[in-house]
Amino acid sequence: MGPIRGNKKKRKIELKVDTENVFASGSSEEGSFDWWDEFSKRIAGSLSPSKGLDQFETVFKVSRKTFNYICSLVTEPMMTKSSNFIFLNGKSMSIKDQVGLALRRLSSGDSLIGVANFFGTNHSTVSQVTWRFVEAIEEHGLHHLQWPSKEEEMAKIKSKFENIRGLPNCCGAIDSTHIMMLLSASERSIDVWLDRKDNHSMILQAIVDPDMRFRDIVTGWPGKMDDASVLQKSTFFELAEKHERLNGPKLKLSEKTQLQEYIVGDSAFPLLPWLITPYQGRDLPETKSEFNKRHFATRIVAQRALARLKDMWKMIQGVMWRPDKHRLPRVVLACCILHNIVIDMEDDVLDELTLNVTRQHDSGYRPEVCEVADNNASLSREKLALYLSGRLPA
Repeated sequence: MGPIRGNKKKRKIELKVDTENVFASGSSEEGSFDWWDEFSKRIAGSLSPSKGLDQFETVFKVSRKTFNYICSLVTEPMMTKSSNFIFLNGKSMSIKDQVGLALRRLSSGDSLIGVANFFGTNHSTVSQVTWRFVEAIEEHGLHHLQWPSKEEEMAKIKSKFENIRGLPNCCGAIDSTHIMMLLSASERSIDVWLDRKDNHSMILQAIVDPDMRFRDIVTGWPGKMDDASVLQKSTFFELAEKHERLNGPKLKLSEKTQLQEYIVGDSAFPLLPWLITPYQGRDLPETKSEFNKRHFATRIVAQRALARLKDMWKMIQGVMWRPDKHRLPRVVLACCILHNIVIDMEDDVLDELTLNVTRQHDSGYRPEVCEVADNNASLSREKLALYLSGRLPA
């Protein structure tokens, strides 16, 4: 399977969820008892709740409300397949058992055997259930990860970005992270996966909104590629270059100056009419130095989103042992969709995550520098810097 590019599929599906009633009483196959009560008895003593979270949220990293909504999304595709997954005691797994197992696998960072022991099943069942869940969440949850299609929605995004440090008409922030892999001895000789820190890795590049929601992603490209090259391979780049994305209303900065829609990224990306990067160098003039401060405060939302993603879905945080590189991009996509679902559901675990996420998502990687700079983009950035400093001629 090739790299996954965000928004390849377009679905017009509105999020209308009765969060109080969806699976509130359990499924018919589970009877009238509360699923969690029985499940928690089986794992009693296996772990202690994290500070600020109850035991349910400690185990699955989502609230009951979000868990029930995820079950409602994946029930049809997961339960219509013929396989009947069972525990070691011979009992069949319900949809909640399967969703719980998959969420535990993705969020805990534990091995297949570790998750199997926790649930009382075997490691092959953990692998099969998790993959079925990944397929289902991709098929029925992709509407949670899409570029804004309505002007009103984009206007809210621009307003929130401007409220951070004053950058007007900004539509997103872009950044990249590495998903590290431990490859087999035969694969290690293929240096295409070897990144600049001598780790074998796969790249995830994401554009996020001010609420840390992923709006477009591309993943699957090997770690040897730099950020600019991954961007140029993306569908987003193609659409932006054709003026089919970031083509909304221009903002009038002065009588002679208009500013088109754009995203912000660090110095690893090229300076383009639709992608504004910071000024490079030291001892910059005050206007440029102040612009860089505003730019950094705005784009850091992308760094925080990637850090939160890895902190919550720990399967992609550490070094993955001999992953299937054809399936891994879809696992990453599923984690990004789940990340967005937690935000869309206004999940209570977000408050705890916001407090705890202080780590870098790519610790130890030195910043890249891309020397590509479009002349018109350089002029637009200059005028924007002057505008923000109050020095742009009327």
